[in-house]
Amino acid sequence: KIGDEYFSFLTECKDPKACTILLRGPGKDTLNEIDRNLQDAMCVARNVLFNPYLCPGGGATEMALSVQLAQRAKSDIPGVEQWPYAGVAEALEVIPRTLIQNGGGNAMRTLTDLRAKHASGLTTWGVDGEKGVPVDMNDYGVWEPLAVKLQTIKTAIDSASLLLRVDDIVSGTSKKQ
Repeated sequence: KIGDEYFSFLTECKDPKACTILLRGPGKDTLNEIDRNLQDAMCVARNVLFNPYLCPGGGATEMALSVQLAQRAKSDIPGVEQWPYAGVAEALEVIPRTLIQNGGGNAMRTLTDLRAKHASGLTTWGVDGEKGVPVDMNDYGVWEPLAVKLQTIKTAIDSASLLLRVDDIVSGTSKKQ
């Protein structure tokens, strides 16, 4: 008996195919929040199981992409065509900048330091979200599933493209005078 409910527990089964997680909490809202957190954790575990690749967290992946795109825009792409690369590179820096600001760090100084580290090949350096300072995510132990990171970037680019299309449609309509 747990609380006012009676339960049957089957333990030490040979070759079990399913399990049950029993959640308890002081109220319905707390239980709902615990349930959502557990669901998120199980989805992360599933993603890592099906696609077992991780990338460094703390904005390190975004910073690495940003530095690569900015370098490519400056060196490989001439004229106006480099602007989208530079724009995406700048947009990717929002994640590390937000982590720095939330941690109380100096955003300009820390971003410059991170850019320099990534330009020199130290691509696992990200931001400590509590202190707002650069740290090596290998040493810090913060990793994110690659599947989640890829989906996030794809969704962001799709959203930006959609906004540009809508802007083209709206600016292309003629106003009656």
